Amino acid sequence: MLTRARPNAPCHSIWRPLFLAPPLVALCGLVPAYGIAGRAHAAEAQAVTANAEAGVVKIGNFTFSPATLTVASGTTVTWTNDDDIPHTVAAKNKAFRSKTLDTDDKFTFTFTASGEYDYFCSLHPHMVGKIFVKAADAGGAS
Repeated sequence: MLTRARPNAPCHSIWRPLFLAPPLVALCGLVPAYGIAGRAHAAEAQAVTANAEAGVVKIGNFTFSPATLTVASGTTVTWTNDDDIPHTVAAKNKAFRSKTLDTDDKFTFTFTASGEYDYFCSLHPHMVGKIFVKAADAGGAS
């Protein structure tokens, strides 16, 4: 005959240790095996200001990468949708706005005036980025 370890405990208390498994797995450093760590890395990538290839922004996994880019005035920036769903690129100050970009579509804009340009995806407003444009005689892209 099967009996519970604690006769007065409700049945669901027997299964309670199983609900602790995901937090324990995370604490043990096994999170990458479940693909959750990718989101953390994406958040870190967003926080980094770009010094990579000037004028290139990739769209993927619901992020703009790099999320912050500094260019010289006169630089053309190209956004490429590497995601498998559509996105847009729209400046908050309405200086530019792309059509809906399907996978592998590109949008370019030439920044002729110095300043800060905040932009977002109008289909997914939580996706945001910023372009810093420096005067051309200020030393170029950084």
